[in-house]
Amino acid sequence: MKWYNKLYIGENAGKRKRKIINNIRFNKPQLGVYVITLPTNDKNSLDIYPSNVLLQKYYKKRDLTVVGIAEGRDESLMLIQRIIMDCYNQTGQYLVKELVGNDISVRRMSYTNRH
Repeated sequence: MKWYNKLYIGENAGKRKRKIINNIRFNKPQLGVYVITLPTNDKNSLDIYPSNVLLQKYYKKRDLTVVGIAEGRDESLMLIQRIIMDCYNQTGQYLVKELVGNDISVRRMSYTNRH
């Protein structure tokens, strides 16, 4: 699993960001936490997964790039809106993959809240 260096973090998730991230990295289950990733196909802008889904073998084998974490489905949808709007404001397009580009890492990430 790869992580966007400028990880987007929802307001509620920001209160527990280190714990959420470590639980994801160490395959610990957590309820109500959602992960936003780059799309697995060319038709989507982003994908949303409940973090517990990532514990399944299928997802462990996938090369997912996490760009955001949120607590609750509603917060994850608002975070996606913010990511897409940031992308449009910076590039003039809705191509999130272009915005993220090579700014990903396997181990290290920024814990900055982006509002």
